[in-house]
Amino acid sequence: MGAAGELDVFDAGRCADGYALGLAVGRRFADAIQSRMRQDLVLREQLLPFASTEQAPTLLAALQAANRERYPRYWDELVGIADGSGVILINFRKEILPFIPKEGEGHGREKVEEEPDGDCSDVLVVSDSTAIAAHNEDGNVALLGHTYLVRATLPDGLSFTAYTYAGELPSCAFGFNSNGVAFTLDSVPPVSDEIVAGAIALNFVSRDLLEAKNFEDAMHRICSPSVSVGHSYNLMDVRGRRIVNVETASGNRLAVHEAGTAPFFHANMYRHLQVKQDENSMSREKRAAQCSVDSKETALSLLGDEADDKYPIYMTGPTLHTLCTVLVDLDEEMMTIYRGNPKNGDMALVLPMLSN
Repeated sequence: MGAAGELDVFDAGRCADGYALGLAVGRRFADAIQSRMRQDLVLREQLLPFASTEQAPTLLAALQAANRERYPRYWDELVGIADGSGVILINFRKEILPFIPKEGEGHGREKVEEEPDGDCSDVLVVSDSTAIAAHNEDGNVALLGHTYLVRATLPDGLSFTAYTYAGELPSCAFGFNSNGVAFTLDSVPPVSDEIVAGAIALNFVSRDLLEAKNFEDAMHRICSPSVSVGHSYNLMDVRGRRIVNVETASGNRLAVHEAGTAPFFHANMYRHLQVKQDENSMSREKRAAQCSVDSKETALSLLGDEADDKYPIYMTGPTLHTLCTVLVDLDEEMMTIYRGNPKNGDMALVLPMLSN
């Protein structure tokens, strides 16, 4: 989403393989990717310095081996992005940060908490009259003007549309494919001893989700990898009019919650899975519980709420910003992306999710 609220859309067309797709995206957005890298303090002050230390090679080699072995096509895609733009390290941000030693600290989470970069909020409702998922895509200030929409068609004819952070695999945010599978994502930061070094990275799992054949296949792709860090997936079956929230954690732990008539709000805390965590979104959870949601309009109003000055649901900085808001309407089979506060109803893009 650009500074003026416009979202750059790139249709890569039919790509012969993963490398070709990555190279096309890397070349098309090379300037945006390099611009983000220059402004991303987590990359510049933590990831890059760590990569030059004696401790780094073991962790980075393990991450490469695990993810390249399980997802060879997506690894090739990532290499293509890097060849087109010169970036790769940022895709393992969440899997590396917990293991970077911090001066004067024996733990390693404090600096990450000072620079949060994955906060999002969702409200899910499936009733007789409404079947929606509304999502705030929140990110670090370095992401402002450094996101874009990638469309691609694979050799087998499957196509996907994915909101993408500059330099990263599509999509660590939200997307859908022509099989009627859609999703949004919420970060759920656990404490350090809940994280496994050198295991599967979140960016590869969400990239894999874009190729799900159906709802059941999507669940398998979410739940089967042995991940380094857990995540929260809001998974949608467009044709089946179904939405579930899936919380995952290291050690192949998971919890599934079926969305129903009662509005279900999820931010950046585990709500069902018993995991030691940093409870960084309690204020948003409490505020959401005070709001009634029974329609698209009230869902967007909740996601635009700024009542809490310190921890608002709709974020405007200085560190965290709501980059955009997306509304998925399963009955209309549409994904709508809003610019600015969603209460204002300013639609940037309206995307049909099924071609037939």
